[in-house]
Amino acid sequence: MYTKTMKREINYIIEEKYNGHRIDYFLKDKGYPHAVIVQLKKTNEGIMQNGKWAYTRDILATGDTLRLTLMESLESSDITPVNMNLDIIYEDEDILVINKGANMPVHPSMNNYENTLANGVMYHYKDVPGGFVYRCINRLDKDTTGLTIIAKNSLSGGILGQQVAHKTLIRKYIAICQGKTDFTGTIDAPIARKMDSTIERCIDYDSGESAITHYKRLDYNPLLDLSLVKLQLETGRTHQIRVHMKHIGHPLIGDFLYNPDFSHISRQALHSYELTFVHPVTGKELHFTAPLPADMENIFSQEHF
Repeated sequence: MYTKTMKREINYIIEEKYNGHRIDYFLKDKGYPHAVIVQLKKTNEGIMQNGKWAYTRDILATGDTLRLTLMESLESSDITPVNMNLDIIYEDEDILVINKGANMPVHPSMNNYENTLANGVMYHYKDVPGGFVYRCINRLDKDTTGLTIIAKNSLSGGILGQQVAHKTLIRKYIAICQGKTDFTGTIDAPIARKMDSTIERCIDYDSGESAITHYKRLDYNPLLDLSLVKLQLETGRTHQIRVHMKHIGHPLIGDFLYNPDFSHISRQALHSYELTFVHPVTGKELHFTAPLPADMENIFSQEHF
């Protein structure tokens, strides 16, 4: 374990709507978490207004330049950097969007030390001055493929975390389910950990947490009795799609926990297909899609997307 410092500098030109407002008002309006604001205040020249060190109570004027320097003293985790091919969809100073493959956990665990997304990301940033802290925003199951976001600093991590909490980070998935589903539907059923299991989840109307999933059938294969379904989450409970689709009688194929039918695919047929969110620093809306992986495409073509 060792300590390093990472630097992120952000520059703004103050718009008219912030004229006469305090710097702390500006930062909060931009979504800066309280902890990040506190860190900026403690940092030497962390807040510079028109080239001079400023306080959060200082007043802004239209056209002012505001330079923020975020210095993170980071204690590295024990994640081993491992060289692997990462399918990087997008990268800038604040975020990394990756199309994750199957059989890849997002975090190390007891039985997965060096085959995780975290290992690959740490290798990708092994030469970054100041080191790197791994922050995965939308966690995917080991065998769920598709888009996931890595925050590259505490600011982007905090703002994206707020978007997840406020349900403004839109996640859409593609799944292959048994049977012919309704054309559209909404599943509103609370999810809880199954008694006597550390992994499995179940529907529990007494003590479960609220979980809502919307779905739309894209296609139906009558020969295989399989439905191709697009799903959108309002909540992000563990195994939510897998548990909800089983609950309505249309479990995902290849799901070792909830429907161990491997006649068509060797893992749960679930793909994080689409992400839409606001960039944590620029404020621009970003939209990403990832093509269906080969094992799912072999069952249903992509012409529906």
